[in-house]
Amino acid sequence: MTVTEPSPADPGASHAARAASFNSAAAQYAANRPSYPPALLDAVEELAGRPLPGARTVDVGAGTGIASALLHARGADVLAVEPGAGMAAEFRRALPHVPLVRGNGNALPVADAHADLITYAQAWHWTDPAHSVPEALRVLRPGGALALWWNTEALDVEWIADAARRVGRFLGVDVAAEARKASDRVELADPSGRLDFARRTVRWSRRVPVDTHLANIGSHSAFLITSEERTTAFLEEERAHLLKVFPDGTVEETYDVLLLVARKP
Repeated sequence: MTVTEPSPADPGASHAARAASFNSAAAQYAANRPSYPPALLDAVEELAGRPLPGARTVDVGAGTGIASALLHARGADVLAVEPGAGMAAEFRRALPHVPLVRGNGNALPVADAHADLITYAQAWHWTDPAHSVPEALRVLRPGGALALWWNTEALDVEWIADAARRVGRFLGVDVAAEARKASDRVELADPSGRLDFARRTVRWSRRVPVDTHLANIGSHSAFLITSEERTTAFLEEERAHLLKVFPDGTVEETYDVLLLVARKP
């Protein structure tokens, strides 16, 4: 399950606190967050109009390296960009052979016309498109592409919809409204309309122990900034709900990866 992260329209202090919260939980994030299916990278290649092998790729908001590792394994020439000290340290531990620089999408520490591809895996919503869109256009070469993607809950799966409602009640979030917001990511990605995004959805699933599933939930910023006592109590209640659905203790998580790709003219 994923938990909705805030948009840049949220109050600045809250947004900054949530963005920084990952640094103290980088190992938990790396160990428990879902990855992405091979079909997603196939779709990136198709919509970007070029193969990944040899592509000069800037992976922004690289975190602990989940997407960077997949891009590197497919043959891309990856440069990772990550603002957080804790996440960057975990990245370097896991991927010492992949170059990493500290920075963020609002002011990329990358030369003009450097990249064939810029990727944001689960990260574009931490940027301000008023800055990150022109930065992407500056760093992309002509014909290059910007690819954004998010693992989102498959809310047509009954147990996932039930769990999402429980999370929503705990966090005080309107789950239906958040689902609509996710469906509007094309417009939210670039309110200026400078980018013409193609959209693709890729469904996939993974089977994980219930402890991994719960640790994944707990690695989201909304829980990281909540008191440990409240979070622990919620996750223990959630364990009981899940074991009714998955009595063997193995949870099948189903995701719809929303992919947006825009090419630079």
